[in-house]
Amino acid sequence: MSHLLFREDAYLREADAVVAAVGEAGLEFDRTIFYPLGGGQPGDRGWVVLPDGQRIEVVDTRKGETPERVRHLLAPEANLPKVGTPVRLELDWARRHRLMRMHTALHVMSCVVVAPVTGGNIGEDRARLDFDIDPALLDAARIEAETNALIARAVDTETVWITDAELDAQPELVKTMSVSPPRGAGRIRLLRIPGIDLQPCGGTHVRNTAEIGAIRVLKISNQGKHNRRVEIALVDPG
Repeated sequence: MSHLLFREDAYLREADAVVAAVGEAGLEFDRTIFYPLGGGQPGDRGWVVLPDGQRIEVVDTRKGETPERVRHLLAPEANLPKVGTPVRLELDWARRHRLMRMHTALHVMSCVVVAPVTGGNIGEDRARLDFDIDPALLDAARIEAETNALIARAVDTETVWITDAELDAQPELVKTMSVSPPRGAGRIRLLRIPGIDLQPCGGTHVRNTAEIGAIRVLKISNQGKHNRRVEIALVDPG
């Protein structure tokens, strides 16, 4: 098991760790700041710094055999350290921060387009949500203006934990039909944006909505009978 430091502080850019497992599937550490692919958010990239100063590139991050295990995928022909080696983990922070801004922006937009969410994806340059909604109700200018108005409120985001039973009693909290909140650990992580949004989410987000900056709606398209896709980008990608 890895201590998932990103759950406690998404702004950690570096951390000391110890190699816990080495294999063809990548490295595992006793603790990590790298977010693994999941919930529509890409896995983090960055570097592992060995005691002699050698830097090994982490090209992707994936979940291991359990949610508490994280596999750090390395560049081909990387010099693999041994189990027990102390290392320094460094994030590609510029990339991660863009993803955090994008992810939080989608939370805000999901409160402007009030409909079941059938899918979503976050990228460095654009992000999207799919909705089960009448396309006649989707207006790009309105979505853009109302989302930016909510972002401009500069509201602090909060992490909230509830039990499985509490979520069962509030099924309306689950907006995304395509991804079920992880269960089995006894509690579920939620993102709260007071006065705007509250829903289960294990991803990384900015501390305040103002940090997102303005967004623009790139396009709205039909993606099947029950999918209307809204794609956005950050006005200032940073």
